[in-house]
Amino acid sequence: MKYQILGNYYNNSFHLPPTTGPAAVETSIMRYCPADTSLLLWSTPIDYKDVDKVIESANFGFKYWKRLSQQERNIYLKKYQDEVLKRKDEIAEAISYEMGKPLWESKTEVASVITKINVTIEDSLPRIQNKHFENIMPKTNGHIYFKPLGPSLIIGPFNFPCHLANGQILSALVAGNSIIFKPSEKTCYSAQLLIECFKAAGFPEGVINLIQGDGEVARRLLKEKTIKGVFFTGSKEVGKKILDITHYDLSKLVSLELGGKNTTILHYDANFDHALQELLKSCFLTTGQRCTSTSIVAIHRSIHEKFIDKFHDMAKKIIIDHPVEYTKEPFMGPLVDQAAVDAYLLFMGMAKREGIQEIMRGKHLEKAKKGYYVTPSIHLSEKWNNDSHFLHSEIFGPNVTFIPYDTIDEAIKIANATEYGLAAAVFSKDPQIFQLCVEEIDSGLINFNRSTVGASAKLPFGGVKNSGNYRPAALTTVDACVYQMASLEVLSDEAEDIKSIIGLDL
Repeated sequence: MKYQILGNYYNNSFHLPPTTGPAAVETSIMRYCPADTSLLLWSTPIDYKDVDKVIESANFGFKYWKRLSQQERNIYLKKYQDEVLKRKDEIAEAISYEMGKPLWESKTEVASVITKINVTIEDSLPRIQNKHFENIMPKTNGHIYFKPLGPSLIIGPFNFPCHLANGQILSALVAGNSIIFKPSEKTCYSAQLLIECFKAAGFPEGVINLIQGDGEVARRLLKEKTIKGVFFTGSKEVGKKILDITHYDLSKLVSLELGGKNTTILHYDANFDHALQELLKSCFLTTGQRCTSTSIVAIHRSIHEKFIDKFHDMAKKIIIDHPVEYTKEPFMGPLVDQAAVDAYLLFMGMAKREGIQEIMRGKHLEKAKKGYYVTPSIHLSEKWNNDSHFLHSEIFGPNVTFIPYDTIDEAIKIANATEYGLAAAVFSKDPQIFQLCVEEIDSGLINFNRSTVGASAKLPFGGVKNSGNYRPAALTTVDACVYQMASLEVLSDEAEDIKSIIGLDL
């Protein structure tokens, strides 16, 4: 095996579940490299009994962590930043081997992990600073205190196994919460490396916790009453299951960052070359495995043939190869696993059955090392079809469908047609076109002359409709890590004239 899983992390130590003897666990996870399926990356046993131990540890850690001053917490976070910086190349390589994105892209992800500490302290933290109001009422001052929720569960995704979970972990920690990190079962080692950095930074006992496992581990954690914050990044279907489990527990704050079926509007006056480059990235980066990937391009009818031809020519030039062991640096690596390949190819057949024109066929790709490689795919639909399952579905692979339009109102209708509302983009030289789209498109992010991928950590990130539940991440994640307590403070304890109370028989 290439990597060693150390087990679950609680009480400031790693604990590997036993695989032999009377206490041996029967369930385990094995992870093979998606770029080379002959390479076993790691194997880890799953111990459901550790759920209780992790919860107990997080409860202990919260009691201590919440009492520390903000300055003390920030010092620990800066120490963590130093530890990640020391191991940035090791973490990037692990991400690439585990989930398949090219090494250059994984390095970008780790850089975001490092800079997120500064953004959290400098930009997010001021959002939850206590507020004080003098003389809010006669002889009375008012206060708003932002208090931590309690132990918080972070359920991470596979596509950005470190960056996305890291942002939620840091926000929870800076606000005074302890955390339990349950990563994707596809990226256990990348998650472990982050936790090793927290351990090296010397965080107090119980503040940082990690548990490896499957959906059953997550289900048991979600049912635990003492967990007060839940943060999930992933599919709509899993998000709904989380709501089913937590629905009647009013003490939990649940923050969901879900999928997208994102539309880019390409108007007739757009800069061709600029739009071409931006769309190439937004459609095919991370092999299309981004929730903000562009899935639909509403393109003005007067330019659609010329632009699609150029886009197709450029897509054929994409280098697809092993994310680390390559001869020429790739733009795309493999999909994450065989299930992702099967789903991708299933959608290719679905498009054909629904009569959607195939410009570039998505297919399994044989490479020197056997892996889950696929080619990009491009489709053309003459109009929006509300009955099309293909057009409505989040494919989570390197696919884009062009749909011609005649008026900007038609384009806006296309952008609003799906059940998702995460990201959109508009390419045009006319700012009024963009402002109309800002007003009319139901989406958490709308960009102008910039693709749907690559959000800023200094802005909110999240969607509407089935893309989230109004708890945006990035800058504003911290808002979901606290609750607000109001307080009135009387400046003098001298009693008023008792006769001022109406209704007393004195």
